[in-house]
Amino acid sequence: MSHRACSLILLVGGFLFAACQPASQSSQAVLQCLDFDPAPVELPSGSARIGSDVAYIEEAPARTVQLGGFDIDATEVTNRQFASFVAATEYVTLAEQKPDAVLIPPNAPAYLSHPGAAVFQTPSPQQPSWWAYVPGADWRHPKGPQSSIAGKENFPVVQIAWADALAYAKWAGRRLPSEAEWEYAANAGAKTLYPWGEDQVPNGQYQANTWQGLFPLKDQATDGFGGLAPVGCFQPNAFGLYDMIGNSWEWTTTPYLGSGRGEISNEAIYTVKGGSFLCADNYCRRDRSTARQPQEAGLGSNHIGFRTIGELPQ
Repeated sequence: MSHRACSLILLVGGFLFAACQPASQSSQAVLQCLDFDPAPVELPSGSARIGSDVAYIEEAPARTVQLGGFDIDATEVTNRQFASFVAATEYVTLAEQKPDAVLIPPNAPAYLSHPGAAVFQTPSPQQPSWWAYVPGADWRHPKGPQSSIAGKENFPVVQIAWADALAYAKWAGRRLPSEAEWEYAANAGAKTLYPWGEDQVPNGQYQANTWQGLFPLKDQATDGFGGLAPVGCFQPNAFGLYDMIGNSWEWTTTPYLGSGRGEISNEAIYTVKGGSFLCADNYCRRDRSTARQPQEAGLGSNHIGFRTIGELPQ
């Protein structure tokens, strides 16, 4: 069975990996968002502490790894940047392609035969799941055919499958980060719960775009944003990187292993990092650099994006 067919089955069942799993249990001054594309940030080679032995089991073990130097995009890849790639290559994302008929499960709903992707929706009696496969949802129409990215050129591009992110990175002469590289960049040398300290909202100031209120019913948007935000609206970390936490999950090249870290034979599932605007105190506490989630490679959603890295001369 193809990666995408497996993804569609999971979605029909009302489950999407990176929606976050249950977890236990102000005011805001939002910075002016960036109005330019900052240069990638160079990070030197060396040792990095990643993982955690005190949070969720899948974050263990805490360990030290050796990494070569690389540079990393200062922000998530934006709609404007992805549009440049599509204009240059005529690339068609997975969400824009009609699924092969032989890959659609027997007796599956007819709408699964149309191009589309996963979209978060507030649950209702008619739609109890907060994820739905929406025909016509793609990177240009993140919430479905009636939505648009017009005027949102500086927002993270979403509805991007893993292969789409790889294709962009290759075109740009770059690659996707491994989980260890991503986590090293997000931590920025910090040894605290969050890259900015131990408090999620220090002194009442939000440091990332997440969900405030009771998930999945109402995002109170007290951080200034309901849903995705433009890139670079919150303080960068100590390395000068924006939105490593919150806004959109980010793809890595690391296959996912649930209880611990390592390679697995099923490369249809990869690790995403950083949390998203859907991470809430009552449902998702994975808006931390050590947190990790599995995500099917073949299905885009409106809360998963990516950034790229480049090799530094040795």
